[in-house]
Amino acid sequence: MTLTKAGGLAALVCAATYVFGFVFLVTVFAPLGFGTGEIDVSAVVAYIAERPGVMITFNTTIYVLNALALAVLVVALHRRIAKERPDAAALAGAIGLIWATLVLGAGMIANVAVEHIHALAGDPEAAAELWSTLHAVESGLGGGNEIAGGAWILTVSLAALASGVFGRITAGIGAVSGIAGLVTILPPLGEIAGAVFGLGAILWFVAAGLVLLRQGRTSFVREISA
Repeated sequence: MTLTKAGGLAALVCAATYVFGFVFLVTVFAPLGFGTGEIDVSAVVAYIAERPGVMITFNTTIYVLNALALAVLVVALHRRIAKERPDAAALAGAIGLIWATLVLGAGMIANVAVEHIHALAGDPEAAAELWSTLHAVESGLGGGNEIAGGAWILTVSLAALASGVFGRITAGIGAVSGIAGLVTILPPLGEIAGAVFGLGAILWFVAAGLVLLRQGRTSFVREISA
């Protein structure tokens, strides 16, 4: 398997983790208040006490799996863009790996929080206080804003367009999603911008994945025909 094809598959995995996260938030975790800005901390603590495995599965999918797939995608796009725009590829690659690191860190903290909260099941008040603290750290790294993600998707989309890796549609989706991610830093627009970023990122990951898979298949055919 070529790196380009691996990057394409990784992009589709990233899209799948976003869809998984959205589905869980509006179904399984809806009673807990996730995604509404009014999380019921007591309900979260009670849920973790009863079903820690579900929460760990959720965190591992949307954070850890996403981050590992993202790292593959970042490297694959860097390699493709560097052929025509090495400086732009270096900048985009650095931002992308920073984002992947932050997402991975958020997932590790989220899972550690679940473990500690479950251990404190006999003291709901202490568990709620600890979860609130760790959740704030988790949100700061990978959930409460999308600055790093927005910066990378915007930068890599423009670089890929300039180097001929992406067409205008894929790059345009990335630009809109990336700008929305940057706008999440503004409190009044945070929730709306976050939703636009998330939905836009799903479309962008799918589009980028299909582009890379097609290019990877083309490169493979050229190699075996040479």
